[in-house]
Amino acid sequence: MKQTPLPLLQQTSELRQAIRNKTHTGVTSGLAQGAMQGNVVILPADWANDFLLYCQKNPVSCPLIGVSEVGAFAMPELGNDIDMRHDIPEYYVYRNGEKVESRSDIEDLWQDDMVAFVLGCSFSFEHALSQAGLTPRNIEEDVNVSMFETNIATVPAGRFFGNTVVTMRPYIPKDAIRAIQITTRFPKAHGAPLHFGTPQDIGIKDLSQPDYGEAVTVKDGEVPVFWACGVTPQVAIRNAKPPICITHAPGKMLVTDVLDTDLAVL
Repeated sequence: MKQTPLPLLQQTSELRQAIRNKTHTGVTSGLAQGAMQGNVVILPADWANDFLLYCQKNPVSCPLIGVSEVGAFAMPELGNDIDMRHDIPEYYVYRNGEKVESRSDIEDLWQDDMVAFVLGCSFSFEHALSQAGLTPRNIEEDVNVSMFETNIATVPAGRFFGNTVVTMRPYIPKDAIRAIQITTRFPKAHGAPLHFGTPQDIGIKDLSQPDYGEAVTVKDGEVPVFWACGVTPQVAIRNAKPPICITHAPGKMLVTDVLDTDLAVL
């Protein structure tokens, strides 16, 4: 990988420090642009192989960019000072498939058998879209991206199964085509869209009522474009019911020191 520019390294380090200090608790979309962001799933080791296989069978929804050693909360391949117990603005805690709480750190929940998975995030290709003059509406309106559960089934693996979650960004048709071309270069950030046009075709009834995140304006003449989303594992976790699982809150990602272009197909 190319060496990450020092100004960006300073941004990512300062942002993680702000998250660790709990002075930044909001979404991470549009922040530290140029750095890869990641969805997070943390599981006991005896559930890790099933989840790894689930990711391998569903690489568009669950593009792996990092896996920790058992019990290790550092992720040196993604950032020298990353601490998976503290460096996400908000964590969701699931017990037996039910979300029981959200919290700003998980230090007291960390177990010696835990394995952390980091999956690529569409926030990483938002930088490329913005550079091309296609700034996503969620960034324009300073809100979390709209996310919807669909009727698109993932490939089951072990105890994990469920439908795909997507993010939505609206564009006029010619810009949608350009957005598809750009995001296809980022397979580790979900790559090309899964669908565009009629939401009902993939089981979405109302764009103004996202399952996660916030609604954005869809203007006359625009079509909704849907990309796979790293919140998909949270549906599979509800179905698999591990005794404990910890994830990021939707829209509140791990910000890494990896350049998003390092994982792009140029």
